[in-house]
Amino acid sequence: MLLSLSAMHAEEELEYKMDMGAGLGGCFYMGDANGVPFADLSMMGALTARRILNPRMAVKANIAFGHIHGSSSGTFVPTDGFSQTAEGGIPTKVDFSRNILDVGLQFELNFWGFGTGVGYKGNSRITPYILAGAGLTVGMGGGAPACGGLNIPVGIGVKYKVKPRVNIGFEWTMRFSTTDKLDATPEGTQLKDPYGVESKFFKNRDSYSFAMFFITYDMFPKYRKCNN
Repeated sequence: MLLSLSAMHAEEELEYKMDMGAGLGGCFYMGDANGVPFADLSMMGALTARRILNPRMAVKANIAFGHIHGSSSGTFVPTDGFSQTAEGGIPTKVDFSRNILDVGLQFELNFWGFGTGVGYKGNSRITPYILAGAGLTVGMGGGAPACGGLNIPVGIGVKYKVKPRVNIGFEWTMRFSTTDKLDATPEGTQLKDPYGVESKFFKNRDSYSFAMFFITYDMFPKYRKCNN
């Protein structure tokens, strides 16, 4: 009987309250100067903290820093889209280079229960997941004034439990912002409403994407009632 109880105890899966880690990958911009995903790819990095609600759900906080750049070369951008004159229709070339600071929260939903695969719960060491949330975006550098706005991140990912407390994975998110000044330049904001169409909330605004590999470490075991 003692041997049986020992074996049952060994097969229990220990759950943790949260994990913390870091990610590294690529960042690209989508807006008036670029409409092709993964064009003009630059580096990004992030720190994350995830509150694990259960094996299928979690809430993640992140602080990320990335670089975006682009050019209107090959795309018609008028000198002044609001001029309503022939001169306003003269094409101009705009180049920009900016840094992005992103702070946000996302809700994650795992396709399968995520765990070591040990025990009666049938959790899996690997699972794809989807996420969505909200955050703040700050654009800075490049000789232009800093700007800020809200962002809505939406994405997918996959995570794998290498060891009981060590996880690795890959995540790709699009972050739709409420600002149209991420592509600002020292000369001004030629890429803000370049065709004379007013921007409203998320309409005609700039967006950017993070594609990163990450590693996290589980912390703080969940309290379990003793049945002895």
